[in-house]
Amino acid sequence: MGIVLKEHRSHSLSIYYENFPENISSSDALLFAQKDDLNTINTRQFKTERGKDYHCYEVKIQDDTITVFSNYFVGVDWFWQQGNRTIRVEPKINSTVYKCFENLTTLEDEYLIEKENEAAEKNIFNDLYEKEIDCIAMLMEIMSYPEVAKETEKLVLIDWDSAQIKITQKQDLLTPFLIVRFLKIVQDIVRKGLKKSYYKVEENLRSRTKGKVLIAKNIKQNVFKNRFTDTLCEYQVFGENSIENRFLKKVFSFCVQYVENDSSYFKNKQNIHWILNYIRPAFDQIGDEVNLHDVKNLKHNPFFKEYKEAVKVGELILKKFSYNITKTVQQETFTPPFWIDMPKMFELYVYVKLLKDNPGISAEQLHYQFSTYGNSLDFLICSDLTKIVVDAKYKLQYNYKTIHDDIRQVAGYARLKKVKAQKPQIDDEEISCLIIYPNPDTQEDVSLHIETLLRENNELKTYHKVYKIGIPLPLLK
Repeated sequence: MGIVLKEHRSHSLSIYYENFPENISSSDALLFAQKDDLNTINTRQFKTERGKDYHCYEVKIQDDTITVFSNYFVGVDWFWQQGNRTIRVEPKINSTVYKCFENLTTLEDEYLIEKENEAAEKNIFNDLYEKEIDCIAMLMEIMSYPEVAKETEKLVLIDWDSAQIKITQKQDLLTPFLIVRFLKIVQDIVRKGLKKSYYKVEENLRSRTKGKVLIAKNIKQNVFKNRFTDTLCEYQVFGENSIENRFLKKVFSFCVQYVENDSSYFKNKQNIHWILNYIRPAFDQIGDEVNLHDVKNLKHNPFFKEYKEAVKVGELILKKFSYNITKTVQQETFTPPFWIDMPKMFELYVYVKLLKDNPGISAEQLHYQFSTYGNSLDFLICSDLTKIVVDAKYKLQYNYKTIHDDIRQVAGYARLKKVKAQKPQIDDEEISCLIIYPNPDTQEDVSLHIETLLRENNELKTYHKVYKIGIPLPLLK
């Protein structure tokens, strides 16, 4: 029995003080919870930032009702700690919220504001306005820039210690998430060239020896079988067929099998197949026989940082498939509880778009996570004579007061002395503020070129030098 949530939606359970009736259906049981279960609710914490705890979902108990709210993380988990009911949050957004945000940032008339809020409250529960975000397509964009890809390590939380949960392939975001990360890292490795190193080889040599004679194995394999001219030796070879490369090829074969049989996230994506075809020739001469115990004891070379991350993600992929390649083609699978941080993913998606639309921008001109006085700005753009405080706002609200509180918070960042002191320094400058938010109703490309960010039609009419831009997100059809 599982609870399914979507963003801006909640699920309520009535507390049942007696045992469930024997004839209650599984669908009706989802609406109830027994009193004894209250102390076993699993309130999963994703992270702690600047002293604030971020939970994957919120639980409120009032009178005889438990209300569960989604919290901008998507994934699946056990709702009760004893593991007899699951909770799953889908990456679905309601376009009503984003339309309401656009409208409320321009309205001043209280009557119109109230009407807009009422309409949003009504339409937020209408499935016709729902659109499902393609998280995997977003991740592929993010992983295409190495300086952004390194920020993805904390995008996902996996609980390997809890019991696994049975889900369908369509509901499994974790596997394609890990596969995309792995393939993008290996693509960078192949682009630079596979690492060459010394590795051990065992070989049965005839009428000669080389390196170290493996006496015990030689007696068993040669002496007992009257092969007196053969000697089993172990010696080192310098080349590409090392433990790391053999391990990467083994994981790569799992990834190929999964991608070719997936019908949800990779079916019509030519870019993922292009990556597979790009990687495949580099491993043609590499074996895939590898002892996983040897992999765990590897000492990574700091000059090949990508290998450490690739091996780490590769181990997670094999663990997810229980080291059994036949599980890559199953339509139903078991997964450990996992959560993906959608606000962080959107932030990195905006980061990639800023880099893509401004190819000549330098690190001194685009500051990511600019920290000051316990606060952290998503982006601070300092270009020529322009300064812009940029906030990537994935978790938009449809309440007038909350929306304007968020706008005032962003505007407050522009007043910080550390921000004003950042070069270029302009006397009596008023730093512009920009809110970038997702707009699921359009698939037309929106430019984030610095020169176009502060266009007049992007400015909020009720604020001075505060702008907004909605950008499209990849959606699942």
